[in-house]
Amino acid sequence: MKKSEVETGKTAAIVSYLTMIGCIIAIFMNLEPKNSFARFHIRQAFGTHLTFHALAIFFNYSNIPFAWAGLYVFYLILWGYGFWAAINGNKNLIPVLGTYFQKWFTFIQ
Repeated sequence: MKKSEVETGKTAAIVSYLTMIGCIIAIFMNLEPKNSFARFHIRQAFGTHLTFHALAIFFNYSNIPFAWAGLYVFYLILWGYGFWAAINGNKNLIPVLGTYFQKWFTFIQ
């Protein structure tokens, strides 16, 4: 990956990790010109946020003790890993789910 491509897509990549609204804003930021670095991180961030919200809804209706604590730790680790990679200009897949996010969210161009 070229350094110029990383630099032009870095802002959208970082914005994508700032809540689900930030992810939607980053999708619009990356419409023209399309940047593969930003697209990679938008998919990672979108998957991380979506997984968190889906598990939060599930845990809301289940009576699993300490599930919320585990969910927040899981989310913060994944979010922090992706956010740090975006800041440093790396394309590191998020552990466990990153490859799936890249396959599932191909509609994010």
